[in-house]
Amino acid sequence: MKGISQRITAYNNDLIPAMVQIKYGLMAENLFRFYRGTCHIFYEDLYHSKKIPPSPLTWICGDLHLENFGSYKGDNRLVYFDLNDFDESILAPASWELARIVTSIFVAFTSLKIEHKKALRMARLFLKSYSAALSKGKPYYIERNTAKGIVRSFLKAVGKRKKKHLLQKRTTKINTELTILPDDPRHFEIDKFLKRELQLHINQWIIYNHDSPYNFEVTDIVFRLAGTGSVGLKRYVFLLKSLKKKDSYMLVDMKQARASALLPYVNVPQPAWESEAERVVALQQRMQNIPPALLSHSLFKGEPYIMQEMQPVKDSINFKLIKEQYRDMYQVIDDMALLTASAQLRSSGRQGAAVADELIAFGDNSQWQNVILKYAADYAQNVKKDFGHYLKDFKNGKLI
Repeated sequence: MKGISQRITAYNNDLIPAMVQIKYGLMAENLFRFYRGTCHIFYEDLYHSKKIPPSPLTWICGDLHLENFGSYKGDNRLVYFDLNDFDESILAPASWELARIVTSIFVAFTSLKIEHKKALRMARLFLKSYSAALSKGKPYYIERNTAKGIVRSFLKAVGKRKKKHLLQKRTTKINTELTILPDDPRHFEIDKFLKRELQLHINQWIIYNHDSPYNFEVTDIVFRLAGTGSVGLKRYVFLLKSLKKKDSYMLVDMKQARASALLPYVNVPQPAWESEAERVVALQQRMQNIPPALLSHSLFKGEPYIMQEMQPVKDSINFKLIKEQYRDMYQVIDDMALLTASAQLRSSGRQGAAVADELIAFGDNSQWQNVILKYAADYAQNVKKDFGHYLKDFKNGKLI
């Protein structure tokens, strides 16, 4: 098999070269961010290991880790805590999702230099809570009134953020006109011709797509850098101005979608999606209790894109809280396990996924838990070794 750096560069070869170089720098920051950027490596290794126990087929997020849970405002205007990244979502064995998230626990603890026994305790808690939630057979959700501990405080804090605060952070006035902040390190200028094409596209999307905001028009556009795994994809942010209400604006994110990183390793027929963006949006709507407002998809120059409003309340719990508030993290891990099981139950029986009774039986049988624990603990050590090799190659300028 090729070396870790060769595998990474091969996977990222068809993305925007300048953005990929930024991605490689982000991945070199720490072990956990490296793990976030190598979802494709994780599943290639998992597939070839043949060590994961059999489990029911479910709709999975695909790239589930500690920072892919977070807050957002649903289209019912309530702020939820839930799984929040579905770019890699796919129909696959339930145990694959568990291996990815449990490995992230071990990787996070290693990254923060916390002893292994504490990581093991958290990993066991996750699997125990997941199984218990699955056994009940009923999906649950978490919003401010049902949240506890850190998550409740987190939702209370983000719930106070207003759209004007997001606009103040991301925009500025130039000659009395509101524009997207040009000197934000996450924003990049685009050429005038592409800008005109994108402006026409979004204005048409606003008119003809029933999930778009009504009576708005585009006033500014920039290229946007966000995340880790998705860096290198085409991604834009649009400033929209209301045609009806004075000084009313919103920001809309448009992110390119491509095939799930898991697809080469899943030997299960998948639905014939209209596009990869339709897959992401459909599965997010299926797995979350209430999806965000304005979530939709579109085709621009033949390429699929995910469309969604940028929200002031959207945020993730920083995994570094594990070290700062270790005991309080028990409730957070318990919540994450509950939400993982709930997403699978909510989407059960759909297009090839196991029905709820099969998931309940899987939850009742705890024999697979130790196998997942061992695999995740062992693989976390493999991630650490891979990161060492990657860091050496990165510093020597070999990732080009």
